[in-house]
This record gives sequence, C-alpha cells and structure tokens, in this order.
Amino acid sequence: MSGPLAPKLALARAVARLARLRGGGGTSLPGKLLLRIAPDAIARLAGRLPQGSAVISATNGKTTTAAMVASIMARSHVRLVHNQAGANMAGGVASTLLAASSPAGRIAGELGLFEVDELWLPQLTSQLRPRAILLSNLFRDQLDRYGELETIADRWAEAVREGPGAEAQLVCNADDPTVADLGRERQGVVYFGVQDDDLALDRMAHAADAKHCRRCGAPYAFEVVYLGHLGRYRCPSCGQRRPTPTVTASAVALEGVRGAHFTLATPAGSAEVKLGLPGLYNVYNALAAAALAQALGAPLVDVVAGLESSRAAFGRAETVLLDGRELKILLVKNPAGANEVLRTLALEPGEHDLLGVLNDLTADGRDVSWIWDADFELLAGRVRHVTCAGRRAAELALRLKYAGIEPDRIAVQEELSLALDGAVRDRPRDGDARPSEASGHGQPAPRGAKRPPPLYALPTYTAMLDLRAELVRRGQAESSWR
Repeated sequence: MSGPLAPKLALARAVARLARLRGGGGTSLPGKLLLRIAPDAIARLAGRLPQGSAVISATNGKTTTAAMVASIMARSHVRLVHNQAGANMAGGVASTLLAASSPAGRIAGELGLFEVDELWLPQLTSQLRPRAILLSNLFRDQLDRYGELETIADRWAEAVREGPGAEAQLVCNADDPTVADLGRERQGVVYFGVQDDDLALDRMAHAADAKHCRRCGAPYAFEVVYLGHLGRYRCPSCGQRRPTPTVTASAVALEGVRGAHFTLATPAGSAEVKLGLPGLYNVYNALAAAALAQALGAPLVDVVAGLESSRAAFGRAETVLLDGRELKILLVKNPAGANEVLRTLALEPGEHDLLGVLNDLTADGRDVSWIWDADFELLAGRVRHVTCAGRRAAELALRLKYAGIEPDRIAVQEELSLALDGAVRDRPRDGDARPSEASGHGQPAPRGAKRPPPLYALPTYTAMLDLRAELVRRGQAESSWR
C-alpha cells in the first residue's frame, strides 16, 4: 500500500499510549490497528533496519532462545528491535517495529530480532525479508489450532523454499528429523545438535512425535534419543539420516533447576559454557542461539559471554521470592516441554511442593488431553504436596492421581490467587528447611539461616501470564510489558 506512513504511525502510537494508560499490556493492539490502515507497515518499517532482521520459530523455546540471542548481540554492541514480550504474530511484530520507529523516518535499532509463531512464519518471512531464519524444533502442540506436525512442517517448507525465505541463511536443529529435512535441499545450512551419548534416554518417550521419514514414510531407526524425538536417527528404507551438525554441545552436565554446563563447539572454536538456566531443553536453546548469533557475525567470545549472562525469559525458569519462599515458575504447555521440566525436577533431591495451573484458553489449546501424554509418573513418590489450579484444575488433579501421587497430597483450588496463597503457606516443617544461600533478590541470607524448599509452579501459557500478573499486583515481580 502506497501513501504517507507517518500519520498512520501517529494514530497507532496514540492507541498504544491509551492502552498503557488503561493498564493493559497492549503488545499487539497498536500493531493490529497499524496493519489495518497500512497493510505493508511491517515491510516498510523493517526495511529501515540497516542490518536487516533475523527470525526465530519453534514450538518450544522461542522466547528463551531469542532472549539468549539478544544477550549475545548486546555483547557485540548491536542495537536490536526485538519483540521481547513474546507477542509473535503479525500484530505483535508490527507493534515492536512501531515502538522503535520515529516520526522522522528513522528506527531505533540496527538489527531486527523476532520470534515468530509457527503458523505465521510464511507471512512474516515475506514481509520481514530476514537475512537469517532459525528453525529450532517442532513438537505436537495445540492440535485444535495447529493440526498435526505435518501441517506446520509444510508451511515452514513453503516459507524457506519460496520468496525472501529462500535467500535467508537457514539455521536448523539437526536432531529434529522434521526440522532437519527442511534444509536438505539448501546449500550452506547451519545445523546444530547435541553430541553426548551419556544423555541418551533408555527409550523413546510416549510423547515423541516425528517418528517417520518425511521422504518415504518408513519408521526412523533412532540410535540415540535425547529429548522427545530429538536425537541421532536414520531411515533404514531410503538412507536419510541426521545431518552432521557444526555447532554442538558435548560433555553436558545437568544440575537440576540450578543450571547446566557443556562444551560448545563451533566452526570458530570451542569453549566451556556455564548456563544459568536448567534442563537439556535450555541447552538446546543455547545451541540454537549460538548457531544463529554466529551466523549473524557474533564472535565466539561474545556468544559464550551472552549465554552465560542470559536470564530466564519471564515465566520460563524465573524465580521470585514470595512470603520468604522461592517460587520457581516453569512453563509447561505440551507433552515434550512438560517432560523436560519433570525430568529436571526429578534431578532435585527430596520431596517437592508443586503448584500446577492448567488452563484451556485459545493460547493454551482448548484440548487438554495432552496432560495424559506427559510423564508425571517421573515424580510419583517425590511430591510432598501439590495444589491444582486454573480452569481445568480437576482434570490435572485426576491426572496426578493416576500418575501415582497419593490423593491426600493433592488439593484443588481453581481460583489462582487463593491457590497461590495456600501453596505458599503449606510448607514443610522447620526441620525440613534447607540452608539458605540467599534471601531472595540476590541478597545474602544470615549465616546459618534456613529457608523452606522452593515451591515449583507449573503453569500453562495463559496461566503463566495470570500468575505473573498476580505477582506484579503483589509487588513481587516486575511487569513483563516493559
């Protein structure tokens, strides 16, 4: 659409100011309005970025991976335009570009960094014309919205085969068969993957998805399974096999909810990385971030420093102090992601206190049957008490009962604020408290002081937003919309 853009930007900015004054996040509303009055606004605003854009898409880990890339690029002194609040459809991307633009036709950044919803990848790729595209993983998620994995894979194939996506530097997860396939006919694809057989699972999880070759339909033979369907594989029928990654993690040590460390190998050299985020899933996120950042020109020293200084994206392994007790928020939204959170908790000693919050809103997926594919059995016998909250609290409680958690250890309270109060107050006896290293917010605790064991919150997506809003209301967390 031709015509002056400045007056349309001014109108959309006014809407954004009004949304903030009314106390809402307003992360997508201004962009949606802008796109109604200027459908080509994303393309025109992105065209102002002197270093172009990079796009990240995945079922799991988009926000965390983007935050890691942002941390790395900050070390390289690259100013970003980044949808860090996670609004990853067209309205959110447009709002981000709008906020960075000026009436004089300039933009407050050099490089665009955009996480993009899986189904929106083709459309936003055509508008952003990214110089690099990172495709990190595809797991079964929100079947009522996305359909089966093949639906998304076909759209992704279209996005990287045609138009601007065909010209972008492609970065793919070699360990995900569906994602790896998307780069097989391209030259110069950067592949990343894990190289550590000590992490191998003894069997493929029930929730594993991509089990069949996209080329011939035959079942893959997995030599090693690391996470869900991620691993080292080959097709006995047509010979297709995992591409050899050039960015790898080896000697991986998982340290429960405290973090992980690994040896990062890249074409530019190798280095040890101490990651402050937990779980193998965050090692994969770090690998993806390292691969994309190097494709964007970041040196290895900045990659390592950026990864090691990365903080949890809001609601993803975030810790806040509430009534003298650590509350650790671990987002769960599909079977593969839930299993990795449960696997991480299983590494922690002792019995755990949990707050599970299950919603069924559109952004969560209306169908919550996925909880029966998540391996809650990993925590059977390891739960002291669990409070189930949210719109589908009763279903979650039933699932936990069938997982082997004793009914008298399960409480149901749909109202989140009441559930949070009850879960925080219901703590172990003083004799079960642990020596404290910190009293919260980075302040050292008195020598010899003890703190109760953490409360682990496992919310679905909208439940996580509700929980954070409640914590912000109580003054225990900062707003995500800053």
